[in-house]
Amino acid sequence: MEREVVEAELVLPSHFSFKKIQSYVKYPKGQSKVRWKHIKQIIQAENYQNYPPDEPNYVNIESPPSMHPCKRICDITGFEAPYFDPRTKLRYANTEVFKIIRSLPPDYVKRYLALRNALVVIR
Repeated sequence: MEREVVEAELVLPSHFSFKKIQSYVKYPKGQSKVRWKHIKQIIQAENYQNYPPDEPNYVNIESPPSMHPCKRICDITGFEAPYFDPRTKLRYANTEVFKIIRSLPPDYVKRYLALRNALVVIR
């Protein structure tokens, strides 16, 4: 038995969403690529004098406080700290750090708490 070859015209999109768009499609001939702007160029291009003073922008970096809770960071390693030592009030990331925290002298614990602005009286 011979198989018949069926010719079909496939209609494919100009680019697939999962593939990188070719530069000739993105930028037609004669059109240059857009470059990143530096902050000085952005400030010069915008008229920030006309904006209300309470609206945050590149010149006025004051913005309202974040609505998300702050991350708890380990006082020793700097990693995210899911644990808290009730005796020393230090945060720690794992059991090895906990052993180090419990072996620290009280003046070192006070220094770590002072770095975090959480200085408390340790009994």
